[in-house]
Amino acid sequence: MNKQSGIHYLRDPKQAASSKPVPAEVTRIRDTVVAGLGDLLQGAFDAVDDSLFELANNARSNNEQNRYFEAMREIRIKRKGVERQFQTSVAGLFADPPRTGQTQGETPAYSTSADTLSLVGDEDLEEQVALNAMIGKARAHFQGPLLQLQARFSQVYPDASDEAPVNPMAPEHLCGAFIEAIHALEIQIRERLILLKQFDRYVVSNLGMLLDEANRILIQAGIIPNFRYHGKSGQQAEKKRTEASTAASQSTAERPGTGGAAGGEEASPVFEQIRQMLAMQRANAGIPARSSNTQIRVVGHAELASLLSAIPLADSYSPDGDLSEGEPVTVDLRAIVEQLLARTESEDGRKPALNEVDEDLINLVSMLFEFILDDYNLSAPVQVLISRLQIPILKVVIRDKSFFSQASHPARKLLNSLARAGIGWSKSDEKAKDKLYSQIHETVQRILNEFDGDISLFDSLNREFEQFLERENRKASLVEQRTRESERGRIKSQQAQQTVDTILRKKLARHRLPEVVRDLLVNGWSRFMFLAYLRDDVEHRWQESVKVVDDLIWCLHPHNGDEERDQWVRVVPGLLKTLRAGLEEVSYNSSRLDETMAQLKHELAEAFRTNAVAETVQESPEEAAETGEEGELPGAQKSAVERQQELEDAAIAEFVTQIDSIEIGDWVEFRLVNGASFRCKLSAIIEEADSFVFVNRMGLKVIEKTRLELAHEMRRGRLTLLEQGALIDRALDAVVGSLRSKTA
Repeated sequence: MNKQSGIHYLRDPKQAASSKPVPAEVTRIRDTVVAGLGDLLQGAFDAVDDSLFELANNARSNNEQNRYFEAMREIRIKRKGVERQFQTSVAGLFADPPRTGQTQGETPAYSTSADTLSLVGDEDLEEQVALNAMIGKARAHFQGPLLQLQARFSQVYPDASDEAPVNPMAPEHLCGAFIEAIHALEIQIRERLILLKQFDRYVVSNLGMLLDEANRILIQAGIIPNFRYHGKSGQQAEKKRTEASTAASQSTAERPGTGGAAGGEEASPVFEQIRQMLAMQRANAGIPARSSNTQIRVVGHAELASLLSAIPLADSYSPDGDLSEGEPVTVDLRAIVEQLLARTESEDGRKPALNEVDEDLINLVSMLFEFILDDYNLSAPVQVLISRLQIPILKVVIRDKSFFSQASHPARKLLNSLARAGIGWSKSDEKAKDKLYSQIHETVQRILNEFDGDISLFDSLNREFEQFLERENRKASLVEQRTRESERGRIKSQQAQQTVDTILRKKLARHRLPEVVRDLLVNGWSRFMFLAYLRDDVEHRWQESVKVVDDLIWCLHPHNGDEERDQWVRVVPGLLKTLRAGLEEVSYNSSRLDETMAQLKHELAEAFRTNAVAETVQESPEEAAETGEEGELPGAQKSAVERQQELEDAAIAEFVTQIDSIEIGDWVEFRLVNGASFRCKLSAIIEEADSFVFVNRMGLKVIEKTRLELAHEMRRGRLTLLEQGALIDRALDAVVGSLRSKTA
């Protein structure tokens, strides 16, 4: 790949190595980041070496194996240089940080458009797509720390501004430094994509700890210790945002004994970010702060929790019926709360209203469930069941805001467990007979019936559900293991039979042999060859079994020379002994084996005496075309087929890359032509047969496809890869991304 490829490098190597004075506050961060990234990169290179070695071991041809070994050798030789170049480029980012001219959340510098795609080669485009995906994922996952770092770095560097902020640790800059460093590697696109994948897995995915450390160092230096988001300059907008922030602080401070957070908990950083963006939306819409309106009475946190506890959860969902009946419906939580507030009376005649914190909590829960109920990765029945938990979860977050910041929160863990367990559930499954569905249904039902504000209920339910899953998964794992072993054995048996049949067909097609010999080879010796193929990795008898066929055919040929006739005399006794032993091993015609061997001896003796038993058969052009050994027809047909195959491969290349990214244990959904669908998990990839085996959640095989067949299914829209990440984490990321796009 070169600089005309469409991938834009950060700077020339000479420029990256420049030693521009670094602000004192940044020197410590630079040294920490360069050392940390160096350690992470070593892990990435070790993983690349392991991946290439495994691919070479499983290669289906010598050329493919040599390709992987050559790539491994190239990377090993130049690895230290790449590591040094990467660390030098990263250090250069701190000396002369690029001006992004954009805020976190806008389109990265590596984005592509329809105009630029046509200028990029296929291989470069694949690399650019992988790079964009890596950068986008990192920016979404670390958006909070990145936003804070950008604001703090822009304060440190004197020539930075709001219009041109700086952040040396932005993912696009670090990824660009790596692309620049691996430019010297002479490897093909597939190996380069493996390198990028491991860089993403070992380096980019672990940026969080380095970002947090950088923020901590800058906070210790007194650089924006209390971070607050300030958007683009503009006096009127700035005034509105200041008013909104002040009002939010006042409304929080008005609640005695809370420390500025609901339920006595520390404020969640994620929730605080969301609150700031919601406050900006209110300010931009001209909505006045509640605390400045004397006509309303702000309802306290404890009063709201008490009002919510009066809502009867189970009555609204027919506890005696099936909770998954019907479609998932988003509950208007704001309307429910407004109805509750309308019932409260105020002695001074003021209208009751929520404070901004509780209002933001209600809005956030509503947005979370909007994502959950629109999440295709959840199976429909489980999605409906989880939709019944909107009011209970609202009650939880009003009491305990750590739901948003702690992945170990009992309610959050339970929701994630329910979603993870239900990913393999299909619409076609029979709910009444399914233990998993019954357990999920019972868990939701108990929350609706028993939750009274005590969050420990979620903890006990989650423990019970995890124990149930452990038992079910143990059973499914045993079944899946047997399925996997059975499939591997079946596929190897198919390969063995096809190989034996092909070899015998080709060898027997060239010669006209006595019927007794043909029958012995096709119906008897073929069984021994089959077993030898299956056991070859232990007994190493496969080549010997093929040589017996060649020797038998040779012995039935005319031999006039003295040397050949002497060799015939030496070969035949051992050949007959080997044939008898092999046929006895496979129990071929055991009642007449002596008679068969006597007939074979007679045919061999006749051949030796008359030199005319076996005759070479002149192949017709059609037969030659089948074997591919004579004539011009096979070449012409192959050329046409190859041209068609090249067009087809080009059309599905993108989808083949996606199929190669699927790992054992990943879930997918297949849609049939009749509109039905089913979900299954990848259980095994049998490389020697190019076979992907999928099982259901009980471990039973449901479908088997080749790599190209899967790519075609994906191209037709009949195959969907399902995300398996934690449900609430994905929902929070989606909510933050949506709000950020609205406030950008």
